[in-house]
Amino acid sequence: MHSLAGKTAVVTGAGRGLGAALAISLAEAGCKLILCGRNLAQLADTASIIQNMGGANPVCIATDLADVQSVQDAVDTITTSHTHIDLLINNGAMWLQASDEAYTPAQVLGVINSAVTGTFLFTQGLLPLLRLSEGADILTIGSISGLPNARMQSVSVPFYAAKRAQSGLADGFRQMLAGTPIRSISVHPPYLDDVAPQQPEWDAVQDRKKGERASSKDVVDAVLFALTRPRHITLSVILDADEGGVFG
Repeated sequence: MHSLAGKTAVVTGAGRGLGAALAISLAEAGCKLILCGRNLAQLADTASIIQNMGGANPVCIATDLADVQSVQDAVDTITTSHTHIDLLINNGAMWLQASDEAYTPAQVLGVINSAVTGTFLFTQGLLPLLRLSEGADILTIGSISGLPNARMQSVSVPFYAAKRAQSGLADGFRQMLAGTPIRSISVHPPYLDDVAPQQPEWDAVQDRKKGERASSKDVVDAVLFALTRPRHITLSVILDADEGGVFG
């Protein structure tokens, strides 16, 4: 198992939920964090948790993946202040639930642009720094909605389509970067219960029985497993559960 200690990691959508859990867990593994997200106050909350547990002080950058200028500003900030990036976690996205009401153009553009346009441009912008790492990883948090023939369940058509496209981005990067030291890894979670590190619910996940929902801890565990595999192995991980899973 390869160590993550000392690696510089960028996490999008790091202000709350799964993104915050990923950032905290990567800090526990010894990573130095760059936290990106729309809400700077929420990013500061995540950074405070990391500092309080003895981790290195994270860099917080307000980043709206649905806004091209915001993405470029974040890329510029990172590239001017860091010599390399070892890990990019593409977690940031906008949720849009199924509804009988018509969606506004802003809602549709927000979902598509954050998952696809913003994620691609952000990754493209950081590729020069990723190439300067001895062995970098791009890890994209997809969704079971992005899988072929997946049921829509309660997601909207724009979200369903965006996650399909995001899965394509991860696979496209994997093919584009074949023969280089950079891996493109994807993890596709089912519907999740949001649990937070250092809370009793986090440790209790290991006692869940078949038929219960997956949790954000299950995704974090899968991410850490994929990242610590030997460098010649690139994983695409599908997490499933009876409740909220592919056929749930």
